[in-house]
Amino acid sequence: MRPRRSAPAGAGRLPVLWLLPLQTPLMVGVGLMVTGPLADRWPVAAEDGINRSLAAHRGGPATTFSEWLSLLAGTQSIIALTVLAVAAMLAFSRGRLLRESLFLAGAVAAQSAVFLLVTLAVERSRPQVPHLDAAPPTSSFPSGHVGASVALFGGLAVLVALRVRRERRWLRYALVTALLLIPLLVAFSRVYRGMHHPSDVLGGLLNGACTLLLMTHALLLPARSRPLAPVTLGAVPADRLPAARPASPGGTPRRAVVVRHPHGCGAELAERVGEVLRRHGYADQVWTETSAEHAAGGLAERIAGEDPALVVVCGGDGTVRACADLLAGTGIALAVVPCGTGNLLARNLRLPSDPAAALEAALSGEPAGIDVGRVRADGCGSARFVVMAGAGFDAAMVGGASERVKGRLGWAAYALSAVRHLGDPRMRLSIRLDGGPVRERRARMVVIGNVGSLQGGLPLLPDARPDSGRLEVVLLDPRGVRGWLAAAGHLGARMLPGREVPGPGGAYGRVAGGALEYFSAVHVDIRFARPQPRELDGDVIGAGTRLSAEVEPGALRIWLPPRTPYPPQEQRGEAETGDAGDAEPAAHAVGG
Repeated sequence: MRPRRSAPAGAGRLPVLWLLPLQTPLMVGVGLMVTGPLADRWPVAAEDGINRSLAAHRGGPATTFSEWLSLLAGTQSIIALTVLAVAAMLAFSRGRLLRESLFLAGAVAAQSAVFLLVTLAVERSRPQVPHLDAAPPTSSFPSGHVGASVALFGGLAVLVALRVRRERRWLRYALVTALLLIPLLVAFSRVYRGMHHPSDVLGGLLNGACTLLLMTHALLLPARSRPLAPVTLGAVPADRLPAARPASPGGTPRRAVVVRHPHGCGAELAERVGEVLRRHGYADQVWTETSAEHAAGGLAERIAGEDPALVVVCGGDGTVRACADLLAGTGIALAVVPCGTGNLLARNLRLPSDPAAALEAALSGEPAGIDVGRVRADGCGSARFVVMAGAGFDAAMVGGASERVKGRLGWAAYALSAVRHLGDPRMRLSIRLDGGPVRERRARMVVIGNVGSLQGGLPLLPDARPDSGRLEVVLLDPRGVRGWLAAAGHLGARMLPGREVPGPGGAYGRVAGGALEYFSAVHVDIRFARPQPRELDGDVIGAGTRLSAEVEPGALRIWLPPRTPYPPQEQRGEAETGDAGDAEPAAHAVGG
């Protein structure tokens, strides 16, 4: 039986292209900010100095190389290369790559259209340095060369990432890296040659990247993602004890149950995991694979009949969550082999990113108790989570990410899914902390966290610690472009070296002009006016009107590397406060 071909791109995806007209006012707003209120402020005010410094050091091979880059990203070159690429795809595939051809041509054309419209509304002069190229009559903001190179070469990188076979991973990474490097080099060359300010090329990068996101979502993603099976939630047996299991007698091989996600942990990695376990004395190994129906594989039966000394989870946060739900309170220690899409628990516990190295490091240490969160949700019963539970934009983004694209792009697939849900309506909700007063709020997203960092170390919940005995909560409610920029700037600033982060004893409330609001509690009860999408550690649990969570301190024993305690708490700096309304500071304590 031949596999059925995917549905055409038009079904259910093309409406996202209605966001393209919104890209123009977004870029115009950024340009007016750069030429208006921000013109005399750092870093925009320092841009002239950068242009003058580069102009003073021109010469030699750098000038020649920059000339070639400018020619490569010029209008005629971009058009010619796009036509050649589209013709080659159609010819060699005999028309099977029609969607890919439309994607590439559409990205270049859409970026150019937005660029021309923005230059009509934003007037910015070229830098006051000698120009090495003829200056076109358009505004300096944004850079057309840079935007076009992002659309073309970035578009080719997307196609390579999606189409090159996984067996040729080295080739895929090499090609994607080389293609994405070209727009960055073009951006530098335009500043070097005196044709643009640094903010102009950043505007070009933003314009091209937004266009690629929209076109990818509209034309390359499957017409309808395979729906994720709702998480099966059940009560924990009353006879589970949190005490540690006794060690095996000397000389007796210790038994380890290994839960393996078949897509995340291939045969080669499985062999490496088995070897690491044998080196640490776990010669008796029982393996079980996960499935769509059984997120923890046969772990429940194994721990009931095998009495293992260790459970090893080879998968992502969803697989870890499913296993942790069964292991919490049993005293059986868990070791994480991070080979999923996000691996946020492993990242927050500072485990190495290489899966086998993470297991080696963990088993060289000792087990420690970490908290888990226990959620009760209407229509779903109860379950535990170890990373975060969320509702609204966060859950919609997770649920909308295609399994196929996640397999190819990793966590970047969530960014593509997020584009579709940027315009989702705000939620009306009420939140109650530790039995206190009910607070009425509006928000686009609510997240309850046991740990706090997202991909790249972005501190969404900077106070969250897996041994604090508390849960941290954030409501995200940006208003318009300025609100999103304020929220992004507030979170991004916390990643800078030396930046103080929240710590014990600080006030909670709204920050970043009201775009973010923080709480801390042992028990959190949230009610929604209308059913909202919800997720636990990246697993969709379906829409509902309630999300209630409480912490179970130290309920899960997990192996951690030696002398690598949880990230140290720093004293909370003075929070940037906005109108906190009726938000009252929640009591906060950090254990361990």
